[in-house]
Amino acid sequence: MQTLTSADGTRIAYVRAGTGPAVVFATGAFNDHTTCAHLAALLEPDHTVVTYDRRARGRSGDTAPYAIEREIEDLAAVVDVAGGRAAVFGFSSGGNLALAAAAAGVPVTHLALYEAPFALGTLPARPADLSARLAALIADGRPGDAVALFQTEGVGIPAALVEQLRTSPGWPSLVAIAQSTVYDATITSVLGVPTPSMSAVDLPTVVVTGAQTWPGLPESAAALARLLPDARHVVVPGGADHGIPAEATAAVLRELLA
Repeated sequence: MQTLTSADGTRIAYVRAGTGPAVVFATGAFNDHTTCAHLAALLEPDHTVVTYDRRARGRSGDTAPYAIEREIEDLAAVVDVAGGRAAVFGFSSGGNLALAAAAAGVPVTHLALYEAPFALGTLPARPADLSARLAALIADGRPGDAVALFQTEGVGIPAALVEQLRTSPGWPSLVAIAQSTVYDATITSVLGVPTPSMSAVDLPTVVVTGAQTWPGLPESAAALARLLPDARHVVVPGGADHGIPAEATAAVLRELLA
């Protein structure tokens, strides 16, 4: 991986591959650059693809105090190393971030928003105080409890299932990036409904959901597509449990970028 330095001095780790028009991949909660690696590889033959670790996860650093503006600056820096302008694929809360970055003037050419959890349609809003409660748990030395809280109240996973997940082999890796849950909770509450400037983003946009995804996300995506000036809602086969079916999604991206 390579690294860049964001505006506030934070180290951001990224992987850049391929040649051609650039696509940057911004992922969601509990994700790092590997989440979209397969999807990026499918576009690599004729696109420059850049995946990165958002701050406080993977090989990226973190600098206090946090603000959504700092993450927009991170994404702007990644777009810069991608070639100065790029399409952005935003997955889950990365979709909220991508739309906010475009509204803030980051040189985005196209947007693909995959199951961004906007509180539209039937999808409920995240608790406004969730980020504060997560931060308090982490400050109290309870990062595992913060992960569990985000999974129940931020994602909607049943508490009984979360207790089972605590004993899974992957749990320590989630605890290691518990601080990032504060940031995802901030983004999905503060930007849980598109702001007027976000709603006015007039870029070619696809709002994508998987056919087998969680309840509420398809209705939210359809409402978002109606809200944006140049957007359409696309449903791809598969996508169980908020996952990304890479081949089908790559086909949608290729059509958007053609």
